[in-house]
Amino acid sequence: MRFMFVGDSCTIGSAGDCTWRYRMWQHLESGFDGPYDIVGPRTELYDKETGAAGSDAYADPAFPVAARRHLAGWGEGWLHMAPLIGEAVTATKADVLLVFLGLIDLGFYTNSDQTAANVRAFVAAARAANPRIRAVMMPVIPNVRAESDAPFAAECDRFNELLAKTIADLDTASSPLLLATTPETYDIHTDTYDGTHPAPSGEHKLAAAFADAMHQAWGLGSPYEGVAAAAP
Repeated sequence: MRFMFVGDSCTIGSAGDCTWRYRMWQHLESGFDGPYDIVGPRTELYDKETGAAGSDAYADPAFPVAARRHLAGWGEGWLHMAPLIGEAVTATKADVLLVFLGLIDLGFYTNSDQTAANVRAFVAAARAANPRIRAVMMPVIPNVRAESDAPFAAECDRFNELLAKTIADLDTASSPLLLATTPETYDIHTDTYDGTHPAPSGEHKLAAAFADAMHQAWGLGSPYEGVAAAAP
């Protein structure tokens, strides 16, 4: 089973982060009942000093290079990933996509309807590369901008409704799609370090949402139990 993380700044992470990808790798190591690989064309973290992806300064240097693979980018959303996903799936032979996108789209690039259209384009391209691809998609989660910008908060809510409808429309037996559940206890004041990007507790909650969705719907792996965070 080959897993690929697809996301924006919350998934790539920045220098010094563990990332929720790291928490998922720990979970797979401890609770996945079969061989697996983490795949993707990139391995780097974002470097805020240079303003580009290029850092390998993960909080836990023991995080294996092979497990750092992903398709995520700072400032990249559904708009950017839809044209890239087909080639990435073809090159990596990915079986399962763990997708955490949408916030950056709505914040800078597209409205909720346009973003939902890009979700459809993304799924179509992924299936063209692998007709049996599976995907778990996270809705837009609480964030600091939504607390103070009512129109933006409304767009987030509308997109989440459209995402759920899109997944229901496109889900098939041969290429199943899942909507992950936003962690009920996710608190931007304690689970992020800046109101948007996950802190260690947020990383665990995000990994748990993906892991539990796969376990409950598909019987893949085990329920998320969490692993002690490495010292930053």
